[in-house]
Amino acid sequence: MPVSSAFTPESRFPSLGPEFADPVRPAEFPAPALRYRNDRAAGALGLDSLDDAEWMAAFGRFEPLADTDFTPLAKRYHGHQFRSYNAELGDGRGFLFAQLREDKTGRLIDLGTKGSGQTPWSRNGDGRLTLKGAVREALASEMLEALGVPTGRTLSVVETGEALVRHDEPSPTRGAVLVRSLWSHIRFGTFQRHAYFDRRDLLARLIDHVVEIYYPRLADTRGEERVVTLLHAIVGRSARLVARWMAAGFVHGVLNTDNLNITGESFDYGPYRFLPWYEPGFTAAYFDETGLYAYGRQPEAVFWNLQQLAACFALVVEDHAPLIDALNSYSDAYHDALRDAFTARLGLKRRTPDEDTALTVSALHLLQTGGEALRWEPLFFDWFGGKTSEPRAMASARAPLYAGEAFEAFRAVLEPYEPANPLAVVKPYFRRADPEEMLYPEIEAIWADIAERDDWSAFHAKLARVETARKAYGLDPWV
Repeated sequence: MPVSSAFTPESRFPSLGPEFADPVRPAEFPAPALRYRNDRAAGALGLDSLDDAEWMAAFGRFEPLADTDFTPLAKRYHGHQFRSYNAELGDGRGFLFAQLREDKTGRLIDLGTKGSGQTPWSRNGDGRLTLKGAVREALASEMLEALGVPTGRTLSVVETGEALVRHDEPSPTRGAVLVRSLWSHIRFGTFQRHAYFDRRDLLARLIDHVVEIYYPRLADTRGEERVVTLLHAIVGRSARLVARWMAAGFVHGVLNTDNLNITGESFDYGPYRFLPWYEPGFTAAYFDETGLYAYGRQPEAVFWNLQQLAACFALVVEDHAPLIDALNSYSDAYHDALRDAFTARLGLKRRTPDEDTALTVSALHLLQTGGEALRWEPLFFDWFGGKTSEPRAMASARAPLYAGEAFEAFRAVLEPYEPANPLAVVKPYFRRADPEEMLYPEIEAIWADIAERDDWSAFHAKLARVETARKAYGLDPWV
């Protein structure tokens, strides 16, 4: 029976044709139980009016939403995984469930699943997701949004009642199915698949689709100009994304070409970490033995992936020089986005590029000299609002760390800056002794409560505190 709602459906991805995805059937779960529903994310899509029974019908059993006949589609793509090409990829444990218009922005939003069963691209996998993985993803997406990072949202987590066996965590472990809302699930690897098969017709079709749906300001472009301007736009959004990661102290962990999309959003949180303190070589994935995707190497990793995307675009243009120019815009775009991200994290109005660069460099130098004693997030918390926060910062437990040459240089650079929102620092959040962080030990403790006692109180309390931080910082991921 279709699930009723007040949302606005608009199915556009299926129009690309059968070469882009495969119809699939959701798995049937033995004992589905609702564990998390994100009503704030649902509200943006008109789904917050669903009662729990309707919610479970939609996101636990994947019954069609009202006024839709959308067939679940497992998308086809390829990708470089740790820079080795893999032509056997695709949605192996998820599918596109629906596309809806976001009320406020009018954007077309994908609802995609994770852990919803086997597909033609599962290879030898069971198509499932662990409950721990779902919990970690929900925590990551909410924290990233609070810190101003463009990110997919965890809309729903349903425990499936299954016991899963995994080699990288104690097993058997509990299973779950997650639904995320994401502006687009079209990945760099989506283009790579059609380039691999030399399907220039499908590349051209995909480019036109992306421009029409996600970059309508480029709608008047044609031919090679369209391809070049689209690459330029994707370069810009990708540069902004990685700059926001760097300012948030976030390490994605697996920056393969199938984990970057054309709208510049962060998604698919596996072995992620937030920095406890400044450490450029910090890695998130235990299997990243060479540190390829370490914190400090993320800007280069994203650029390398953009080069692979440009190679796909090169198949449908004769003159490659403009594509190279678009790629070469990455460095300037990244550094400008980094300046913007650091001033925003400190709650300040931007000044000149040189001044903003000096502020970013001095903040990083202070973090570096502070070592493990000066954690990443507290610096931005203590000095949010700039010099107006100095009395608060110097009264904190970290005051002894705010001394010496590195700090004096930071304070001198900070002096001429004005707060972006002078009223922000009077919010109750900034009367706390410590900021909200999302560090590994706390995530593990939250999971231990769930795994050992089925106690979800710490999980929900954490999300509530992150929401308080989001409101206090007032950072817009899309500005």
